[in-house]
Formats: sequence, C-alpha cells, structure tokens
Amino acid sequence: MESSSERLQQVPRELPAMFRPPVNRAMRTLDRSFFRKTVPIAAAKIFEISQVSKIRQELGKSRDLLALPRLNTVRDFKEQDGVTHKGLLLREDVKHDDKSSWSPTINELVEKGAVSLSPYDLVLEYDYWSYAEIAHAILPEEMEEVPQGFTQVGHVLHLNLREHWLPYRYIIAEILKDKNPAIRTVINKTEDVGSHSQFRTFPFELLAGDNDLNVIQHEQDCEFRFDYSRVYWNSRLETEHRRLVEKFEPGQMVCDVMAGVGPFAVPAGRKRIFVWANDLNPYGYEVMQDATKRNRVQDFVTPFNQDGREFIRSAAKSLLGAAPVTVTIQPKGRKDRKRKMVGGEEIEQPPAQQYTRPQFVDHYVMNLPATAIEFLDAFQGLYTGKEELFTPTTSQPLPMVHVYCFSGHSENEVDDHKDICERISERIGFTITPEDRVGGSGNAAIELAIHNVRLVSPKKQMFCASFRLPPEVAFRKV
Repeated sequence: MESSSERLQQVPRELPAMFRPPVNRAMRTLDRSFFRKTVPIAAAKIFEISQVSKIRQELGKSRDLLALPRLNTVRDFKEQDGVTHKGLLLREDVKHDDKSSWSPTINELVEKGAVSLSPYDLVLEYDYWSYAEIAHAILPEEMEEVPQGFTQVGHVLHLNLREHWLPYRYIIAEILKDKNPAIRTVINKTEDVGSHSQFRTFPFELLAGDNDLNVIQHEQDCEFRFDYSRVYWNSRLETEHRRLVEKFEPGQMVCDVMAGVGPFAVPAGRKRIFVWANDLNPYGYEVMQDATKRNRVQDFVTPFNQDGREFIRSAAKSLLGAAPVTVTIQPKGRKDRKRKMVGGEEIEQPPAQQYTRPQFVDHYVMNLPATAIEFLDAFQGLYTGKEELFTPTTSQPLPMVHVYCFSGHSENEVDDHKDICERISERIGFTITPEDRVGGSGNAAIELAIHNVRLVSPKKQMFCASFRLPPEVAFRKV
C-alpha cells in the first residue's frame, strides 16, 4: 500500500455552467445515478486516421479543442455503414451548423476535406466529476467551502469536520470514498486527541465503508501495521519525522522517550542509528516490536514500555553500565569478499561495517507536544557525579534534547519562542532564551533551535525546540 500523508482535495477551476454536475441540495443519501448529464456540443470528424495526431495538434494550437479536465477529446464515430472514424471534441461555443462560430483553423480543415463538423452528445456521469464538484452540487449554497483537508492512514480516511458540516457527514464520506480508490474506511473524529486516553487515541464515528482500522502504513521506506483506534499516528508529521532523523548520524545513540509505534525510531534504525524507543502504551509497544522485526532493524532499535520520566533517567544510567554491543553489517555479494569481473580481473569487496553502541545518549526525542515540556525536570542531575566523562575532560558532549510543544500562533513568532524558552527554563531550572539560538547573541553552548512544525489551528502552533543539555542541569545534585 502506498505511503500516506495529508491529502488535500483541490478545488478545481470552476467549470463552465453547462459542464457542472446537476444540483440537488436536498440529497442526503448519495444517489450516483442522479449525476448523469448529456451536453450537446460539436465534434470534428477526421476522415484519415493517419491525420488524427496532426489535426489534434493544429486544433490544440488554435484552442478549438474542448478544454475540460480529466476528459479525453478523442472519440470514435461509428457510421451507418459500419465504418468507424476518429473525431475530436470541440470547445462549447463552436456550433457544427454555424460557420460564424468556426475559427480560421476549423474553416481551413473543413475546406480541405480533412474534417467535417457534426453534433455530439457528450455524456457526463458521477465518475467524471471530482469530489469537490459533486459536494458543491449537494451542500447548501451558503456553504461556499466544502471540507477539503483530511488525513489518510493506510486504507482509512480520517476527517475532522467542523460543526456546520456534521449534518452532511455521511454523504461527504461516501463521495470521498468513491473518489479515493485506496480508501475503504472513512471516520470522523468526535473529540480531541487524548481527551479520553493518555495514549493520545481519539473517539471517532464510522461514516462510510468497512469497520476495519487495522492499517498498513508506509513512511520513509518503513512499514508499520497497527490498529489505528489504539495508537497515535499523524501522517501530517512525515516531513517532520524525516527532518529530525536526518540530524542523527550512523552509530549515534538516540533515546525516543514518547516513541509511539516508531516513526522516528524505525527509520533511524535503517540508517544504522542505535535507538532505545519507549512508549507508555502497551499496544504501541507491541506494534513497535513488530515494526523493528518487520523492517529488520532489531539490531539497532530496542523498544521499551515505561513511563517517560522514568525512561529518561534509566536509559542514561543503563547505557553507562551496559556491556558493549557491536553490530556487524556484511557487504552485499559473495561471502569470500572477492568477485571476478569480466576478463578475469578480481576486485576486493568492501570490508564489513561495524557499529558499536555508544555508552552515552547523543539525542533525546520527546514527541508529546501537549505535555513533553513537563517531563524536562527528569534531566536535572542526569549525569551527576559523571562530570569527568564529558567535555571539557573528554570529547563527549552532553545530549541534545528535541522537545515538541504547542504555543499560541502569535503574529510575531518571537513571542512564541519566548514562551517556549520560559516554559523549558522553568522545568530544567536553568534560563534559556531565544538569544541562545545557533548564531544568536546569547549562550552559544546551548545550540538552541526552534523549528516551526505546523499550524494545528488558527491559535495553536506546533514547534520542536532543540537544545544542548546544559552542564548546570545534567550535573546538578538533586
């Protein structure tokens, strides 16, 4: 199944009135047969089949062809004697029996005997029109917009309809399912994410299709299989998952504190990055175990099922005391490390690659934007008494922390950044300011970066704040 992400049903440029679907604003149960329309137009019948391409090009240049999206202008014309000719559909203002409506190109082709004009009944049906065009013909006229944005997860289409669309939700869902062949199930979120569960699941209602939320989802060349009703997944975050994973280097150690089913962890494992991936949801933990095996990253990714605050501290401590783990990746090809080329020349295969798991965490990822900042107090005293293991005594830096959060969508984004820094500072007991950003005028050692992830609602923005854990926090005696 194809990779899924946020899909947007684009509103097409408005069709000329004669080609729009029939209107029925009283329709509440979808009647596909209602959307059948016959439009009388003109067509240019071509006498020599070898001339079809040439004439089509000429009429295209003169803009005489019917310009409708998703419509093939080449048609068959069967004569009474059984002979079939090819023809081209002409723009709607050309009349077959009115030469004053013909362009110079049409006149010339007719005079040369290359074509003749005839009437043609163009039949348009439900399958021709887009979701937006059908929806506009059904919804009340005062609703100038139709629901456009939705999320696809596997075969499930997830809507988040506003209140004024709810009376039409079932018919909207049926149209969407028809117009998206990969969709078998349409649901609508009825309450906010996490309103009934600490596992970030959400209540929903089935609007159309199969009552089956067991999905197969692809992201970053990885496959995940899960029951969408039991875990958190947001296809709109694929770009963000990719952005952060690209910051990690092969052989590094990442602790994913709120890992979900592994959209950061599993792709990172494919890059040969060591990841300890934790999630509080027992079912999410099971899915992550399956994903590590299914994507063959179990040598690099280890799932955990703990409280996030506990995991932050235990991961750092466990790594320091754990025995070394080395993963060897053999090169593809012959195991004797040599292969013969054409002509008998031998070249040596590249050596096996070895990756040894670090004793220190390079990155902490905290993707729980509603509450992740609250967990930052767990970093206080993370490496108390271990100062000699880090810079400046050694070359080992303290970990980078990537914490996701929400903030108000201010007109001046600097205000949002100040708000985020103040909340982080309060939890870690150390002042971080927007001036500590990379290239800023503040504390360069913090390496602060605040990335704008996406606008969640008109007054709610999602951010990722990344910073180097300050020594004053990591070595604090608590």
